[in-house]
Amino acid sequence: MPELETMEIMKLVNCPETFTPDMRCIMGESPSVRGYFVLAGMNSAGLSFGGGAGRYLAEWMVHGYPSESVWELDLKRFGALQSSRTFLRHRVMEVMPLLYDLKVPRWDFQTGRQLRTSPLYDRLDAQGARWMEKHGFERPKYFVPPDKDLLALEQSKTFYKPDWFEIVESEVKCCKEAVCVIDMSSFTKFEITSTGDQALEILQYLFSNDLDVPVGHIVHTGMLNEGGGYENDCSIARLSKRSFFMISPTDQQVHCWAWLKKYMPEDSNLILEDVTWKYTALNLIGPRAVDVLSELSYAPMTPDHFPSLFCKEMSVGYANGIRVMSMTHTGEPGFMLYIPIEYALHVYNEVMSVGQKYGIRNAGYYALRSLRIEKFFAFWGQDLNTLSTPLECGRESRVKLDKGMDFIGRDALLQQKQNGVYKRLTMFILDDHDTDLDLWPWWGEPIYRNGQYVGKTTSSAYGYTLERHVCLGFVHNFSEDTGEEQVVTADFINRGEYEIDIAGHRFQAKAKLYPVTSLFTHKRRKDDVELSDLHGK
Repeated sequence: MPELETMEIMKLVNCPETFTPDMRCIMGESPSVRGYFVLAGMNSAGLSFGGGAGRYLAEWMVHGYPSESVWELDLKRFGALQSSRTFLRHRVMEVMPLLYDLKVPRWDFQTGRQLRTSPLYDRLDAQGARWMEKHGFERPKYFVPPDKDLLALEQSKTFYKPDWFEIVESEVKCCKEAVCVIDMSSFTKFEITSTGDQALEILQYLFSNDLDVPVGHIVHTGMLNEGGGYENDCSIARLSKRSFFMISPTDQQVHCWAWLKKYMPEDSNLILEDVTWKYTALNLIGPRAVDVLSELSYAPMTPDHFPSLFCKEMSVGYANGIRVMSMTHTGEPGFMLYIPIEYALHVYNEVMSVGQKYGIRNAGYYALRSLRIEKFFAFWGQDLNTLSTPLECGRESRVKLDKGMDFIGRDALLQQKQNGVYKRLTMFILDDHDTDLDLWPWWGEPIYRNGQYVGKTTSSAYGYTLERHVCLGFVHNFSEDTGEEQVVTADFINRGEYEIDIAGHRFQAKAKLYPVTSLFTHKRRKDDVELSDLHGK
């Protein structure tokens, strides 16, 4: 604008401004004081955000929830750990210059780090771990081999193919062919116990799946709201008749606690305990994981003796009381080990020592993300939120409408089952995308069906097994005449030709309602490919 060249500043106003640790405002109900709502921390954007933010907060106060998912702004994404004055002073000094900076995908704050760490942090750091931060917890992204230029890797920022591509590729390959260890201690972990049946009764009401299972079994389930949307996505192990162990995403620690306390009765015989800090979690992934654990436990770990989704306390090395679970959160074979923190270093050393003969190595969350998305595993806070239901995400198997008692969200799901869904989480595999030359999809890219906009991607990652980029996103069915949303069926998705728009360039994509496990399957002739029905495969 040429007029700006001669425009004079007539008045300069200095006034206090509020900033937050992640450059996003805080909104919502306090987790500790019922009925106390907050809208603050506008990061110098109050004039532009005020109208929309005020509307969503008003909806929240009147109806109990806003009309859009605002998890990224929810007050409960923070905990007491972010209230340190020193932390806030250092972080805000970093935040202010970043407000108008171009932020590349998967960048990390540099201040306020090493606040929460696993007991294995120093060991992993010495072995080349590069770190990301989630809810104040340091998590390994990947491990830099000794021959790599660490400084160049740390300074690499791009929207194209990142410099860590080959590093993560080797970690994924090891997970597929040998065995890897991922430190996943940051996961939120709760224990719910009671003297009678109170724990089972309240969990049956709060969760959509049936938790009245034999002791030692693990159930994947959702904690839903009245609209059937996800408040939390978790796994629950039944430790005993009256005790349950709940595993949730890292950033659910405050939100999940507040939700549970909101509905749990004031009963001294019903106890909820946050045990996140008590356990180090090691994810042992790969076909040789069974060999490593068999040697360390002197017990058979084959599927005949240790079936899928089973939990048992065992000895590993010298350590007793290790909770071993036959799941990996990736769809790959292996085990999760929940280790009392005083045993963490010993168990890790034993696992790495015994695993040498099986080609063991460390891996990070980038490899985990690639493995998960190839199996069509949705991510909480990205693909799953308070406005997406299990029926819209192909997770009917995690809902038991006939489990013999009511649960929160059941009525909404019954109505949705009868009327049909108006959006559907779909897996897209990019066809004509050049990984080396083209801009990468990260999330938020528009999805087109037969040339018409139908939604946007919610998450993405490179699938090293498929040798393709994989995106997840919701497909809508907008009426061409009125623009209103219509029912989305498997046939509607199956019959469409899809494109993903990345920075203005559209790439062809194949839509799937079930995971593709091999490149051979991906390359089958189009007329041989049949999408699953709403129940998936």
